[in-house]
Amino acid sequence: MEITPRSNERAQTKRTPEEYSAIRKSAYFQQLLREKKRFIIPLTVFFFCFYFALPILTSYTTILNKPFFGSITWAWVLAFLQFVMTWVLCMLYYKKAAKFDRLSEQIREENGGKK
Repeated sequence: MEITPRSNERAQTKRTPEEYSAIRKSAYFQQLLREKKRFIIPLTVFFFCFYFALPILTSYTTILNKPFFGSITWAWVLAFLQFVMTWVLCMLYYKKAAKFDRLSEQIREENGGKK
């Protein structure tokens, strides 16, 4: 069985530097950049702080050695919460990406529908 590329669906046309400059200056593109920054930067800062809290707190303090429940310490709880945090951030980004996609479509439509 031979796989044939769908050239009609994936056809890309070349843009000129002037077209890229016009897209970059468009209101929809500026809105897309603002919204992505407003979403991604705080979540990235939160992720790194939460992620590095475990190795820093376990290396330099004994605060996470205290029992949480029975023989389970706070270090185990924080380690488990990192998995939860990762899944939650992925789900948040997945939902927010739909808005980014709509803005990208508006940019594409505004500029002649080229991909």
